[in-house]
Amino acid sequence: MRVGVPKEIKPDEYRVGLTPTAVREYVAHGHQIIVERNAGVGAGYADEDYVRAGAEIAPDAEAVFAQAGMIVKVKEPQSSEWVRLKPGQILFTYLHLAPDPAQTEGLLASGCAAVAYETVTDARGGLPLLAPMSEVAGRIAVFSAAETLLKHNGGMGLLLCGVPGVPPARVVVLGGGVVGTNAARMAVGLNAEVVLLERSIPRMREIDDIFMGRVVTRYSTQGAVEEEVLRADVVIGAVLAAGAAAPKLVKREHLSRMKPGSVLVDVSIDQGGCFETSKPTTHAHPTYVIDGVVHYCVANMPGAAPRTSSEALGHATLPFGLALADHGLDALARDPHLAKGLNVWNGHLTHPAVAEALNKPFVDPYGVWGR
Repeated sequence: MRVGVPKEIKPDEYRVGLTPTAVREYVAHGHQIIVERNAGVGAGYADEDYVRAGAEIAPDAEAVFAQAGMIVKVKEPQSSEWVRLKPGQILFTYLHLAPDPAQTEGLLASGCAAVAYETVTDARGGLPLLAPMSEVAGRIAVFSAAETLLKHNGGMGLLLCGVPGVPPARVVVLGGGVVGTNAARMAVGLNAEVVLLERSIPRMREIDDIFMGRVVTRYSTQGAVEEEVLRADVVIGAVLAAGAAAPKLVKREHLSRMKPGSVLVDVSIDQGGCFETSKPTTHAHPTYVIDGVVHYCVANMPGAAPRTSSEALGHATLPFGLALADHGLDALARDPHLAKGLNVWNGHLTHPAVAEALNKPFVDPYGVWGR
């Protein structure tokens, strides 16, 4: 198969869909790889690195989309990319369709088969292609919160880690999944006071064991969320419902009662955000203020560390991408976990949570593949 890697065009996005190391693996499987000129430069990979790995360099995105049977990206396709997709073409990337009806309509109209990283599953019920970026985002969220707390960035002027005789910041993490656990890990490492809210009691036991009591866990109810948010210096939103829009845990009415200059970091923003007042921001303009509370809602936090992120993502996606390149859409019939990643096919929505979030009809992918 001819596999295309276009340059990412979302603002402040420097990751790349395939690293030269991954390209070499695809070539070893007999596939032809077409990489747009300078696609990997932002992550530290020169065109020459791709050529040495066996790829062909294309002059522009149009050439990549026109020649490839499968497109491998990082971020969801932008409007100029929707129109280049075609029937029978496979798109393999993050999609996050639930809060994005415009992108959904573009993909449905294209007739392509869109496989979303964030809904591919594994045998343990995890999300293996979301996990590496969740790890990066959870860690970056704490670094970003610490910087945003500083006075010149609009925060209250509090040092996250404190100093002897002065207490550290109180960091509240909403959600104990991959993002939340990594955020807690970084916050604890910086000597912050950390409270994590979660609804799974077994998961809270695991977190208690991991951190040996250094993270306070609380069962997440409306009352507990409100109480902790009002006491917090930093709130990190790390909730996820696979394929669906994130629940709104922090309400607009809470903001006026929070500490002036406190910071909300919404890592769930790709799925619509878990704060009522969240709206996507960029690395160039990462924050805005409502009722004295600073919001940090960058929609591609891992893009700030493109080298680390591209390598981590590439390791996770490689076996699934190779399966699609080797077998085409038959790979979905061979692997029910990969089939869970199919969000759009031939003008239909094929993931139930996405269809429900967008109030559109759902086509069962197992029915599509005759299973």
